[in-house]
Amino acid sequence: MDKFRIAKDTLGEVKVPEDVYYGAQTQRAVNNFPISGLRLPFSFIKAQAIIKASAAAANKECGDLNAKKADSIIQAAEEIINGQWNEQFVVDVYQAGAGTSQNMNVNEVIASRAAEILGGKKGDFSLVHPNDDVNMSQSTNDTIPTAIHISIAGQLYETLYPAIDHLLEVLEEKEREFHSVIKAGRTHLQDAVPIRLGSEFKGYKGAVLSVKNSLKEAEKYLFELGLGGNAVGTGINAHEKYAVLAIKEIAKRTNLPFTQSENTYMFMQNTNSAIRISGHLRELAVHLIKISSDLRLLSSGPRTGLAEITLPAVQPGSSIMPGKINPVILENLYMICAQVIGNDSCVTTAAIGSQLEINPMMPVIGYNVLQSITIISNGMNVFTDKCLKGTSANQERIKEWLDQSLSLVTALNPHIGYEKAAAVAKESFETGKTLKELLIEKGLFTPEEAERILDPNSMI
Repeated sequence: MDKFRIAKDTLGEVKVPEDVYYGAQTQRAVNNFPISGLRLPFSFIKAQAIIKASAAAANKECGDLNAKKADSIIQAAEEIINGQWNEQFVVDVYQAGAGTSQNMNVNEVIASRAAEILGGKKGDFSLVHPNDDVNMSQSTNDTIPTAIHISIAGQLYETLYPAIDHLLEVLEEKEREFHSVIKAGRTHLQDAVPIRLGSEFKGYKGAVLSVKNSLKEAEKYLFELGLGGNAVGTGINAHEKYAVLAIKEIAKRTNLPFTQSENTYMFMQNTNSAIRISGHLRELAVHLIKISSDLRLLSSGPRTGLAEITLPAVQPGSSIMPGKINPVILENLYMICAQVIGNDSCVTTAAIGSQLEINPMMPVIGYNVLQSITIISNGMNVFTDKCLKGTSANQERIKEWLDQSLSLVTALNPHIGYEKAAAVAKESFETGKTLKELLIEKGLFTPEEAERILDPNSMI
């Protein structure tokens, strides 16, 4: 039988499981919002704990929080930063507006653990109070957007940038590997002038690199924190030195160049940085869909499609057709990117919900951006390692398609003009004869001239 203790808040008494660190306000959120079973990720919880440790250190230095309490709060927060007590953060993503429940979940867990550190009991808030001590000089309204900034910035450096760099490295390898492979180009899915297979991969590399450059430009706004703005941006109840000291501590703990925002009102009214990052993640998803769709098309077959490239076989593709191999890694990447694009729509819609001094929809904004970073990073790594690295060129099939391409006729324009060249292409299509055969047959060129003019190497 489950055992409970009685916890209290300003609304009265609440039954809380005996073994948990959180208190009444967290339990009310659990009771009120049984929505999805989804929780904000550890990266966000860690960011919250960094804020609480930094705030306690700043309040201690300002003389507003006694050293004993401050040190116990810092120790409890550091335990959370190091991965302890994850099971104590139980509030659903779809929770009270602005993330008040999320903020109080962390405040209560830290206060309860700090009480233990001081020799008291779990849930005894008389020693360290979640609001008066752990939340000192803070509000949900400035700590949640600060946690969004810290967690997103951290995940860019820990997860996303390494995955992008890994993908760029292998795309460059493929660009070099396929440089000598000349193939039929295609525009509108119709024959076009020749192109190097390596040049197609160079195009993919350039698209991914452009997004990384955009992210690097946008990240500087993540480093501006409005911590210290408190309830509405005025800094009420906070020491004049608190914000500078707390943000300095955050920068030290994260090893990232966080600074104080020059406009705390803007910081709290809007979620500009999260919107920017989400938009760039959407752009990355669009480019990855292009790459995955191209590779699926180029590898289609193996007998009835283009079959210009061969993908690594990673698992059987059909439960009924023996021997069938599907481009599952590419399909997986497409699904991930579809989710990222959907997440961006959610972020945009939630951002529109900002009114007057605050955006109440911050929890779902933070969740969706962080989820996008996680799944697109993992998706890129899987694609790079399990698909892209092992992709090879089917040069025999590539030559076959190139020899049949009617767009080689483009090289005739300077010699016989557009209209005559179009007539030759039409006749080639209708008769099945090659361009070279028709040019020689009509006496327009000698065999040597036709060979030279229609040489794909001269067209790239």
